[in-house]
Amino acid sequence: MKTTILAFGIAKEIFGGSKKELELKDGITVRELKNELESFFPAIKKLHTYLIAVNDDCAEDDLILGANDEIAIIPPVSGG
Repeated sequence: MKTTILAFGIAKEIFGGSKKELELKDGITVRELKNELESFFPAIKKLHTYLIAVNDDCAEDDLILGANDEIAIIPPVSGG
């Protein structure tokens, strides 16, 4: 399935833009997506932690992604 991944914060720099289109296998889980992203964009591993949001909700690793899901990478945020 073809999907668009939205990137925020430092993830935009890692992806080279605010979104990337990727071809993913049908029935992929969030954990498998993380593995794919770390393969395509090794610098994302330097974040140590990041969230995957699906349809505006934080997603658990076992969630199965669908073709029409809105997927976003949310890196750690700091501030004060």
